[in-house]
Amino acid sequence: MSSEVKVPTLGESVSEATIGQWLKQPGEAVSADEPIASLETDKVAIDVMAPQAGVMGQHIAKEGETVVVGALIATIEDGSGAAATPKAVAPASSPAPSPAPAAAPTPSPAPAADDASGGSSVLSPAVRRAVLEHGIDPSKVKGTGKDGRITKDDVLAAAQAKTAQAAPTASAPAAAPASSGGERREERVRMTRLRQTVAKRLKSAQETAALLTTFNDVDMSAVIEARDKYKDVFQKKHGIKLGFMSFFSKASVLALKSIPSVNAQIEGDEIVYFDYIDISIAVSAPNGLVVPVVRDVDKLSFAGIEQAIADYGKRAKDGTLTMEDMKGGTFTISNGGVFGGLMSTPIINPPQSAVLGLHRIEDRPVVRNGEIVIRPMMYIALSYDHRLIDGREAVTALKTIKEAIEDPTRLLIDL
Repeated sequence: MSSEVKVPTLGESVSEATIGQWLKQPGEAVSADEPIASLETDKVAIDVMAPQAGVMGQHIAKEGETVVVGALIATIEDGSGAAATPKAVAPASSPAPSPAPAAAPTPSPAPAADDASGGSSVLSPAVRRAVLEHGIDPSKVKGTGKDGRITKDDVLAAAQAKTAQAAPTASAPAAAPASSGGERREERVRMTRLRQTVAKRLKSAQETAALLTTFNDVDMSAVIEARDKYKDVFQKKHGIKLGFMSFFSKASVLALKSIPSVNAQIEGDEIVYFDYIDISIAVSAPNGLVVPVVRDVDKLSFAGIEQAIADYGKRAKDGTLTMEDMKGGTFTISNGGVFGGLMSTPIINPPQSAVLGLHRIEDRPVVRNGEIVIRPMMYIALSYDHRLIDGREAVTALKTIKEAIEDPTRLLIDL
């Protein structure tokens, strides 16, 4: 007797998804409530759980196929595939004198692909592409994702380690492969549903909103000094590290309260003003950039903001963010500085009307009290919808953020 596996409810207003990856292949043993497939929606990846224990049956929907809520995508048959595997291995251990059976279990790479060490059968398209690009053996990469799965960050870390190890000896031989003209390959990978949605939304934002960006620079000396001075006692008290994002979140709250239109949205021919501040914080996930929402930032302490951001960052890497985590948001902060970006013009996250872009901190010469001094400076950018926000308001909001960052106090850190 078989059990049907159907597409679960995906969240409010979400009616379809894409089969991102089958985590179990036909004939493999499955346990009840074990992830057997990963679905990609417009915002997050969702695991489909096995409704019962048994053996994975037929895949009715293929990877990359679009399915609707309630659609039948696979079956699970009664049986014990787990028992079949030990039986195949058992002869190898019981007749010890016989070398022939010992060689027979060479199919052991198949179970290895199921395990956390990362066989190619459980790699997402993005991870497979990274593996090919960097020439990494996935069986030698330790996965840090959910259930030990390999993430793109794991592959990139392995590639960096490989480059670092090869650097001392690769200087002379490196020229030889370049001149030999190796094989040139191309690979076509279907865009994930998340990437397709991001592309559509960003293009829509450019076509719909009257986008404009204003810039300023910030002297980070005071924030760095405060952070260095209080980071140990802050972590001891709150159990979380003190980062820069909480400073900028609190500074943004001051700006959004001073200039309500920056925290507002256009709906049809109406302007919606919010008496709360929910900030979308852009974080990296294996399938791309996602923007979970830290709610009621105006009511949170520095520790509360840092804890929320750390939790979202971990869950983004694990692939456990939910639709509810991404819902809403009245303003966005995107930190391109963690990737080394010097300056950018971020695009608003519709239907929001503004986004703050942060960039890398670097020492630059500036004039203070008539003298040229070196200070740790950061460019900040505010992109906004000019249909709603005037230039004066945008510049004032960005200046408010600058002034708050350049003059933080101990009271603001809740110590």
